[in-house]
Amino acid sequence: MIKKVLLTVAAASIALSASACNTVKGVGRDIESVGKGGDEVIN
Repeated sequence: MIKKVLLTVAAASIALSASACNTVKGVGRDIESVGKGGDEVIN
């Protein structure tokens, strides 16, 4: 019983970590695109 609980918690932790990493990458891409757009307007 405890093995199943620990396995479930570990799997959930891995899934949440992976989705958080993708979210951070997405925000980074958004910020980068805003910076490029601002640079094009200035030039």
